[in-house]
Amino acid sequence: MNVQKNIKLLSWLNFCTDFVFFAPVAILYFAHVTGSYALGMSIFSLAYVSSAIFEMPTGIISDMVGRKKTTIFGAVGSVGCVTLYAIGGSYWMLALGALLQGLARAFYSGNNDALLHDTLRETGKESEYHTYLGKTSSMFQIALALAAAMGGFMASRSYALVMWASVIPQIGALVIATQLVEPSIETRSNTNIFVHIREALGQFKQNYRLRLLTLASAMRFGLGESGYFLRTAFISTLWPVWAIGVLSAFSNLVAALGFFYGGRLIDKFQPLRVLNFEIISNRIVNLAALLFPTVVSPVLMNSTSLVFGAGTVAMNSLLQKEFTQAQRATMSSLNAFVGSMVFGITSVILGVLADRFDARAALIIINLILFVPLVFYRKLFMDAQIRPTVERKP
Repeated sequence: MNVQKNIKLLSWLNFCTDFVFFAPVAILYFAHVTGSYALGMSIFSLAYVSSAIFEMPTGIISDMVGRKKTTIFGAVGSVGCVTLYAIGGSYWMLALGALLQGLARAFYSGNNDALLHDTLRETGKESEYHTYLGKTSSMFQIALALAAAMGGFMASRSYALVMWASVIPQIGALVIATQLVEPSIETRSNTNIFVHIREALGQFKQNYRLRLLTLASAMRFGLGESGYFLRTAFISTLWPVWAIGVLSAFSNLVAALGFFYGGRLIDKFQPLRVLNFEIISNRIVNLAALLFPTVVSPVLMNSTSLVFGAGTVAMNSLLQKEFTQAQRATMSSLNAFVGSMVFGITSVILGVLADRFDARAALIIINLILFVPLVFYRKLFMDAQIRPTVERKP
């Protein structure tokens, strides 16, 4: 069968996965059901912590049973997750949905990137991974933009409407997953599970660059994502709920451009320069918007999505170059595990700070801490100047 079609199918799978109408108002819905921002943020935390717990076994499953089956498992979990969120009614129903979301995320995280990489490797386009990753990932943002534009208006009428409507695209993602083609390149590990884990962990121990990238990636994702979810609470103090959906649509469309053209930017400026520019520009714009809050602040905060897309492609591209073929999904899952744990801890702390003070104060703190990855990028840059690019030892 033609493995090339996986690229188009992955694009549409990404679209359906993030075509969730409740995305722009998720924290408002969770806080509405649970009664506080701290409990609402704990739902996000539970989803990401459970994803972290499941990361290792799902990465091993992907390396052992294949990419297609693992994608199907993720799609099934996603359908169950959004269904339980829609049922809602209590904290525990949301918590159960969060557990399924974590499972679905874990099945998707390392596996889908590995599927794209294996597909390109089989078709002789492995060197263009960052370009195709950017284009397929842009579909996440396009889906979020379209869903947000409608979701804000739907949420202003009924939370039930916006939640149940989000189930349908997840069913579509499940159908698409069944149409994927398993790459014929040998990616399945035949070693003992514990040996497989030891080998993957050994790569992190031996590879200095991989350790630095993992730390930077974990902070960038864990802290940045928790701040992203909370910022709706801040924006809702300046704009009406229906307008938040329109704003999110703008943000996601801008991010889609960043993902789509991320490969070209990386080719021209190199991944580390792109990541440095992303960190510095995003922090300056966000802090300005938070320290001097006006009706323009939400627009400024969402305008940073352009460099976020390019930065995400750059980080993933650097990580994939350091992963070994035999443990690619497992190593990607280990990286995601660290990021999810950082998110799980940070999101609860942010929720408590938002309840104790306000969302604005919590977001200022997180944006200041997000300057730290610059230290890791500097070390990576220095390592690239000193060591050969083909093989580096710690």
